[in-house]
Amino acid sequence: MSASPPRAVVAGAGGFIGEALVASLADDGYDVVSIGRSSSVRWRDVHAVAAAVDGADLLINLAGKSVDCRYTDANRDAILSSRVDTTRALHEAVAAASVPPRLWLNASTATIYRHAMDRPNTESTGELGTGFSVDVAKAWERAFFAGDLPRTRRVALRLAIVVGDGPATRMLLTLARTGLGGPQHDGWVPPHRRYRGIGDDPTGGRPHGYRTRGRQRFSWVHIDDVVDVVRFLARRDDIEGVVNVAAPKASDNRALMRMLRDAVGMPVGLPSLRWMLEIAMWALRTEPELILKSRWVAPERLVEAGFRFARTDLREALTDVERGRSVKRRAARLTRSGRS
Repeated sequence: MSASPPRAVVAGAGGFIGEALVASLADDGYDVVSIGRSSSVRWRDVHAVAAAVDGADLLINLAGKSVDCRYTDANRDAILSSRVDTTRALHEAVAAASVPPRLWLNASTATIYRHAMDRPNTESTGELGTGFSVDVAKAWERAFFAGDLPRTRRVALRLAIVVGDGPATRMLLTLARTGLGGPQHDGWVPPHRRYRGIGDDPTGGRPHGYRTRGRQRFSWVHIDDVVDVVRFLARRDDIEGVVNVAAPKASDNRALMRMLRDAVGMPVGLPSLRWMLEIAMWALRTEPELILKSRWVAPERLVEAGFRFARTDLREALTDVERGRSVKRRAARLTRSGRS
């Protein structure tokens, strides 16, 4: 009689990263159980969550409202609670399990680090920032690392911007396609309170305006490497704590926007000042912070452990995404024309 396949539980599996991980885990022979608002296991069913976690080999938590939105008070509260509350619910399930998962990977974000123009932030030397996004990340990690779970190894994945056919890359390609693909200059910020701190220990106040001249750093990681990092960490019992998940070489905003213009075939891109981006991002229902903060992160621990990134050419990665989306758009047009 053959042994049952190992079980992997993925919370927040309906998103861009979650879908890629579910597919790869299934290919690797896992019995994959999803937790989410529309998954086979629902968050409100505490007993079902506990049953899914108990006996699982691997637990991955990606749950959280997308930050690709306007930071209204309602959205700010939802961004924080959707991360902290789901992490706490899983923590309770792991603590109560008779056979807890041997490995729990919890999403975090490289946005936890400060705006950095002088040097990259590593796990050992990085400096945490202030303000709304940083406070969310710190509260998320506090909930994850709280208490003692002696039989479960915990790793927080401080993810850089994930490149692939997901929301962040689509937003950047849209900017380039609409003629806004020039360098984006931070600077004077119209007064607002959307980036103020949040949670039990709020930090920061009004938004900062840095004189970046379009040289803010852009750390990124390809979705294929995110999947491979998960596989790598599942094999490495000696790695726990926080891990930066970012390609070894960061780009900067000027180079990024030039690559995006080339990918979509747009010969020109309007340079944008901060006040212009405030208007454009209001129209796109997202936040300038997503492209103006200088995210410079280095994957010190992964590199030292021997992990090799397969996708390190940002231009190639962006071109691949746009090529794939062009094929999908043509197929959709053909389908619509066939129906008419």
